[in-house]
Amino acid sequence: MIQVTNTVRFVLDGKIVEAQGERRTTTVLDYLREQLHRTGTKEGCAEGDCGACVVMVGELNTAGTAIDYKPVNACIQLLPSLDGKSVKTVESLKKADGTLHPVQDEMVKCHGSQCGFCTPGIVMSLVNLVQVLPQPSRQQITDSLSGNLCRCTGYKPIIDAAAKACERQSELKVDDKADVPLLKEIARAKTPTLSLDGDIIVQPVVRTRKGNEFVSPATVAEVADYLLKNPTTTLLAGSTEIGLQVNKQFSRPDHIMYLGNVAELRQITETPKAWRIGAVVSITEVEDLVAQAYPDFAEVLRRFGSPPIRSTATLAGNIANGSPIGDSMPCLMALGATLVLRKGDKTRTVALDQFYTGQKQSVLQAGEFIEAIELPKPVAGQVFRAHKVSKRFEQDISATCAAITYTLKDGKLSGVKLAYNGLSPFPARAPKIEAVLEGQTPASVTEAALDAAVAASFTARDGLRATWAYRSLVARNLVLEFIEEQKEVA
Repeated sequence: MIQVTNTVRFVLDGKIVEAQGERRTTTVLDYLREQLHRTGTKEGCAEGDCGACVVMVGELNTAGTAIDYKPVNACIQLLPSLDGKSVKTVESLKKADGTLHPVQDEMVKCHGSQCGFCTPGIVMSLVNLVQVLPQPSRQQITDSLSGNLCRCTGYKPIIDAAAKACERQSELKVDDKADVPLLKEIARAKTPTLSLDGDIIVQPVVRTRKGNEFVSPATVAEVADYLLKNPTTTLLAGSTEIGLQVNKQFSRPDHIMYLGNVAELRQITETPKAWRIGAVVSITEVEDLVAQAYPDFAEVLRRFGSPPIRSTATLAGNIANGSPIGDSMPCLMALGATLVLRKGDKTRTVALDQFYTGQKQSVLQAGEFIEAIELPKPVAGQVFRAHKVSKRFEQDISATCAAITYTLKDGKLSGVKLAYNGLSPFPARAPKIEAVLEGQTPASVTEAALDAAVAASFTARDGLRATWAYRSLVARNLVLEFIEEQKEVA
């Protein structure tokens, strides 16, 4: 098939779909429902919270022999980001003879659906789970459903249905054999297009008559070159923030650059002392990476959002967004993470605790972007603790999240690094509180000294998620909790 310009091409159930004439900010959900009439996929919240819109998005594995899937909230994903990928909706699950997928079949038998509005998204979350974990534990089942809201069933019959479906091992894999060769056919180029003069030309996926573009480069060199020429470009990775802006604020950026196809930005490399995490590495991948070394960090990331959010959202995106209540940043700051920033062919390294200059403001220059995060590995004797406090334990915005690292030398706290979100206009270290802790035995640290340090470190302000009285008390108590276990050791 000849490449069609200004067209988004993706694979759906053994056929290549060519989406032409769509806006750059058309969502996957709207296209599925309005153009393809795949109305099983529902719109509930339009902000990635309820899970009624969950579909599976797939890419060829490294060997090119099979398809790796991830659950995605179709309501906040932009259609052009599907170019070169495959999609499975709830309609994809029924076989030619009308047979239902085991998850669907057991949902019927276990009475896992009542009003039915949320059911397609629940089914897709569970089907995605069993593609990679055909025998999940009850905890893994419930975690996979953490982004699917159901007001009717109380979830027990849904969980029972998932467990029963997993007894039918041979039937769990979706039939996608016909999709593999088609994905190879529509695969995006992995090398940049060059002009006759040798200059990089980033080919748009979609271009409007006004010259606005949606581009999807394959190399870091293309990203850097395009940003130099178009420094106001909106960078798109997981779309968990931009999708909200499109849906809720009707944002229509002039230039959008999707980074999901840049192989170099999707890599994790390591040295004996640190991991280098590419800018498009997902929260899920980082969670798996740090699970053994920093279990508290992994738990903070697990509570970051639902599986569809974690599978698409990126660590670099969370950092670049710069939210005052960004959850990853306190952990990264306490661990001494640094950022590799790139502009053109030049890079520089900036400590994360020096990155923010104000609310939603940073040291990033025009045309500069985060290329990677460098995260130190733990050293002997290092203690790392972190905890997120929110109104709901799961799926909620932080009142505050705190993280600390230190070692004990002769029973005294040493090398203390402490960081918070939610206490200031941007996530930040707390050097005055660190000074109260440094060189002290855990037992000698007093509530009064910590209270005074908290008051001296931050401007008192109430917020939607908590009053200052509550936040400041939590900030002090988390420190006491973090060092409490060391009192007996000392």
